[in-house]
Amino acid sequence: MVGASAFGSIAEPRTQPAPFEAVARRKRVFSGIQPSGSMTIGNYLGAVRRWVRQQHERQSIHCIVNLHAMTLPYDPIDLRRRTLDLAAELIACGIDPEKAILFVQSEVPEHTELTWILSTQTMFGELGRMTQFKDKGRGDERVGSGLFFYPVLMAADIILYDTDSVPVGEDQRQHIELTRDVAQRFNSVFGETFVIPEADIEKEGARIMALDDPTKKMSKSGGPANYIAFMDSPDEIRRKINRAVTDSGSEIVARDDKPAMKNLLGIYSLFTDTPISELEARYVGVGYGQFKRDLAEAIIEQMAPIQARLAELQADPDEIVRILNRGTERAREIATPKMEQVRQVTGISLKAGW
Repeated sequence: MVGASAFGSIAEPRTQPAPFEAVARRKRVFSGIQPSGSMTIGNYLGAVRRWVRQQHERQSIHCIVNLHAMTLPYDPIDLRRRTLDLAAELIACGIDPEKAILFVQSEVPEHTELTWILSTQTMFGELGRMTQFKDKGRGDERVGSGLFFYPVLMAADIILYDTDSVPVGEDQRQHIELTRDVAQRFNSVFGETFVIPEADIEKEGARIMALDDPTKKMSKSGGPANYIAFMDSPDEIRRKINRAVTDSGSEIVARDDKPAMKNLLGIYSLFTDTPISELEARYVGVGYGQFKRDLAEAIIEQMAPIQARLAELQADPDEIVRILNRGTERAREIATPKMEQVRQVTGISLKAGW
């Protein structure tokens, strides 16, 4: 392989081809979600409900990021199944494929092509400082380089679509900041090419905590008592809520010194669109037992139509594939011309400039 020095530094400014003519468009929001198994109510309340709302306000793009799921050991057959299941869950929650673009990351090859190009503008030290890599890698030299490279692929996912905002939790803020830095660096070297995205962090419902440990985020990796899954039966939901940890004392209030009750009240409030203050007033003098019974029934009632729609979709996987294929076509309508622009400004396209 010929060294970079044979061609000069890629970071060296150069004369720029004329950029694409600006075209008026709706504000664009991009969301990515890994196919890591059945969604939990934490995923729904913390993110997906918000996505459903935003699809009526902005051009919404939802990407099932199956390439990100390859950074840790996985089973290929299981990955495909989880990808289709996640698509069904998102649609069942209310993501409308006619309003939003829903597709699978690996079906749009521009994601991986742009990742390589962005890697030339991403510093090794920047990736080494990513807290998620430090947490998952833990200095193990056997960890795949994909885990280290993960944030570059994430940056490509986002800026490929000239994304204006990315709805994420606080734990993803660092990745969005890196995305912004890389996009700004690219624009500085090659000319204005990418929109610089903003992190859209919503506090309410953004972090649903575990039922068995309110100091940790609800997660499937925490064990069955940690979360409520989308396809949990009514009896399973009642049992998990009944066993959810509570705080000392008997007051049903959302205070920092009562993290378990604060979490349960937050879940109740989001599922029923009832202010927490109203719930606190309703349960003055009422024990934890009655509160938990009411909470369980509220979850069951709200999840019933989602579960029914999900069962319909999972009974017809060909329909899910059809929806995703259409989403891929729509995603590439944006991604293909953007990548052609990138190829032109970076000098790797043999076509004449515009």
